[in-house]
Amino acid sequence: MPVITVSQLNNYMKRYIDRNAHLSDLWVKGEISNFKKHYTGNYYFTIKDENSALKAIMFRGYSSKTKFIPVDGMKVIVFGKISVYEASGTYQLYAESMIPDGAGELYAAYEQLKLKLESEGLFSANLKKKIPSIPKKVGVVTSVSGAALRDILDVLKRRYPIANVCVYPAKVQGIGAADSICDGIKYLSELGDCDCIIIARGGGSIEDLWAFNEEKTARAIFECDTPIISGVGHETDYTISDFVADVRAPTPSVAAELAVPSCDELFHFLKIAQEKSTVLINSQIAAFTAKLSLYSLSSLKERLISRIDVNEYKLKNLVANIDVCMKNKIDELFYKLSEQVSSLSVLNPLSVLSRGYSIILNNEGTLLDINKIQVGDIIKVILKDGNLECVTRSIVYEEKQTDI
Repeated sequence: MPVITVSQLNNYMKRYIDRNAHLSDLWVKGEISNFKKHYTGNYYFTIKDENSALKAIMFRGYSSKTKFIPVDGMKVIVFGKISVYEASGTYQLYAESMIPDGAGELYAAYEQLKLKLESEGLFSANLKKKIPSIPKKVGVVTSVSGAALRDILDVLKRRYPIANVCVYPAKVQGIGAADSICDGIKYLSELGDCDCIIIARGGGSIEDLWAFNEEKTARAIFECDTPIISGVGHETDYTISDFVADVRAPTPSVAAELAVPSCDELFHFLKIAQEKSTVLINSQIAAFTAKLSLYSLSSLKERLISRIDVNEYKLKNLVANIDVCMKNKIDELFYKLSEQVSSLSVLNPLSVLSRGYSIILNNEGTLLDINKIQVGDIIKVILKDGNLECVTRSIVYEEKQTDI
């Protein structure tokens, strides 16, 4: 009869099981035990019910996408396939995803809304607003009876006691919680003096945190003009609010730490800055002192005398140039004036009289028009050395020549 090795048998069983479609896409429900997280990121655990147990492994590529850390005793629903681990000949569940049992419908709704809002750009890093480094006022939206508010106030008082805090008492769980959170965000944003807003509550189940997974809450956060820090649940809890908010904090306490600086850190920074400034100033003073020592009094005096001599020489040259320019300008103007005087002399009426001519005016003092004078009219004759007043005795008109 044929004889096969253990390896051949295990390999055959692996190929046989891998080809079985019923074992490829399974949802297995049970309780986690013997959970171990390997340093590589792989999860090793057993999933069991009242009667049986099944070994399971979730490789890092899938475990990194799981939004919670499994713990022993947690009831879960695991999706994956059955295959054989040839080295030991055992079959096990190779898990690809995991959700808490009892919250399957809510988790499906969570994933559906997450994909929708992400496709609309509500999670875009480019749209995240920066948290002010030195806030004057911090708004808080949370329950006034929860531990989250006490943790936030303790951290704010310890780190940055000078900050003003405005708390909006919101309902953070149950019916109407989402509306209450949205009202708080809107109220604090419309105040206009909050530098940032913290929305927070303590840990809980997915049902407890559901107000922070509703679409209206997400859109209120996205539309808020004031930067928002989401500090909801514990470190392993992720809500839709975390993805939409400008900053996600793993806990309410960390949200408070992200909202304000530490006074101790600020004082340390100022002390370091002061020390650096002192060193820099002293260095500059030393450099200027060394440079100043290069210029002794005698050397400075010689430099000043030399500079005065140079400037005096330049001044004398400027004065000489000005004298020459002024003389040339005066000569030019005098020459132009002489030409204009000569031109005026030619046009001067007195020059005409000096050559024996006279000017005859009528009784009204205007130039005489022979056509407008009569015998007996008085006329005035202007000569070079006096005036005559004469009476017209006769008028002789110039005969006009006629062309033949």
